[in-house]
Amino acid sequence: MQIEIRNDSVLIDGYVNAVARDSRPMLSERGEKFVEQISPKAFQRAIDKNEDVLCLLNHEPSRILGSTKQGNIELFEDNIGLRAICKITDAEVIEKAKANRLRGWSFGFEAVKEHEEPIADGFKRRFVDEMNLAEVSIIDEQRIPCYVGTSIETRADKTSKLEYRGEDFKAKIIDNTRQPKVDYSQYERVIAEISK
Repeated sequence: MQIEIRNDSVLIDGYVNAVARDSRPMLSERGEKFVEQISPKAFQRAIDKNEDVLCLLNHEPSRILGSTKQGNIELFEDNIGLRAICKITDAEVIEKAKANRLRGWSFGFEAVKEHEEPIADGFKRRFVDEMNLAEVSIIDEQRIPCYVGTSIETRADKTSKLEYRGEDFKAKIIDNTRQPKVDYSQYERVIAEISK
């Protein structure tokens, strides 16, 4: 994960989640222990069928930082996982980036097709094969982006399970607002002499 701080924005580039890799252990709504993998190409299929994926701060619907439709966030899946490149102009996020208070990425999704298999020690492995990708979120120190669980939302008179997943990251911060001053006095003297 790389955060580039500019005068009026931050450019955040990194992976939201890897594919074909076990999550940390979680508990299902029924109290069953499981790990989860997002199947390869599931993210890309979700992006391709969704006209607009939002970028939020901390999964808060009132804190929209941009979207794929607005053009300030690009989402794609490669052989590692879901990668996001976004340019954020929100003043609060810029200040949090400068203070090293951004903790990670997370994403909200609804599983459409999944399967599971038993593994050791009473665990199951859940594979998310198809999903509806609702949003990706930048997480600050107020949230813990480590597979924080699930919540239930009601949409259009039906109940659907919107799940949130994420991972911590150690950001590499590049602050372009703190460039060293260059002393041009030597060049100015040379130019002044040539101009005589």
